Amino acid sequence: MEKTSENEWIFKTVELPRMISVGNNLIDQAGKIMNKANLGKTGVLIADPITIKIAGETTIDSLEKSNFEMTQHLISSASIGESHEVEKVIKEYEADFAVAVGGGAVIDVTKYGSFLANVPFVSVPTVASHDGIASSRASLHKDNKKHSFTAHTPAIVIGDTSIINNAPFKFTLSGCGDVISNLTAVLDWELSHRLKGEAISSYASHLSRLTAQMVIEHRKEVYKGSPSVSDLVLKALVTSSMAMCIAGSSRPASGAEHMFSHALDELSASPALHGEQCGVGAILMMYLHNGDWKLIKDTLEEIGAPTTAKEMGIPDKDIITALTTAHTIRDRYTILGDTGLSQKAAEKLATKTGVID
Repeated sequence: MEKTSENEWIFKTVELPRMISVGNNLIDQAGKIMNKANLGKTGVLIADPITIKIAGETTIDSLEKSNFEMTQHLISSASIGESHEVEKVIKEYEADFAVAVGGGAVIDVTKYGSFLANVPFVSVPTVASHDGIASSRASLHKDNKKHSFTAHTPAIVIGDTSIINNAPFKFTLSGCGDVISNLTAVLDWELSHRLKGEAISSYASHLSRLTAQMVIEHRKEVYKGSPSVSDLVLKALVTSSMAMCIAGSSRPASGAEHMFSHALDELSASPALHGEQCGVGAILMMYLHNGDWKLIKDTLEEIGAPTTAKEMGIPDKDIITALTTAHTIRDRYTILGDTGLSQKAAEKLATKTGVID
């Protein structure tokens, strides 16, 4: 349900996952979990050369023990072309469903490929690095640029915390940065609602804020080796995804801070992780919103996530260029306005917040 004005409401259908399972050693139970969803018995498992070893083979073994007929397909990049290949494989094998085992690239490629093939998919994240694990948006490269495509939500999410705990910790910190950046995404959405009349979902915006606040309030639990960190971050990412599903767009979790991150992806020879860039972007955009940017910075510092260009391994000049060009990344009104920041304003912003020296 979206609110377009004080007295006008639009009712719509919201697509959410049928089942969400988060817990320890769930991969061994994948077959039993999926039997409850009645997706069919023939599937294609999508992974990359790394994640097939981490969890893909175990997932296939569990599914075959539960009488599923499985084949596998490996991808190499998060591109629109890879999604078309996934679509082709699904149709060739007349699969009833697809299973994505991996990080953002694998999940987004499978999400869109299964959408094109009109079959459900199952999301099995091997890292907790961003909130696309249960959303209906796919971020894919097309014509050397990253684009956001409408897809569908996973029918099932299987979040195995034992796998997440074994992943490099920087991915979990990236997930924290992605969730925390919801704070500025929602402010941008509300700004566009006030100034441009864009439809807004109060429920989705509140849920998105709640997700960010959950990570901030429990930040002392976010450290390598913490028994609860994977559970906390996975649940936060899934909840953030739910906010996007309810909104029917990425608005609750993607504003100027994400546009800044996408600009860095295009500019930098070695961009940082998506959530790391969004976390730093949130510091910058919260300053422009006259909000508590220091809370975001202090939280990221406390958990060990980067807060500066140097810590991300990105040149200062790329930060400035990204700030001056981010408003052109997509047709979405944010705190950057229609014209963006001047170089002088960008330099002042990045220096004042300590993102650059």
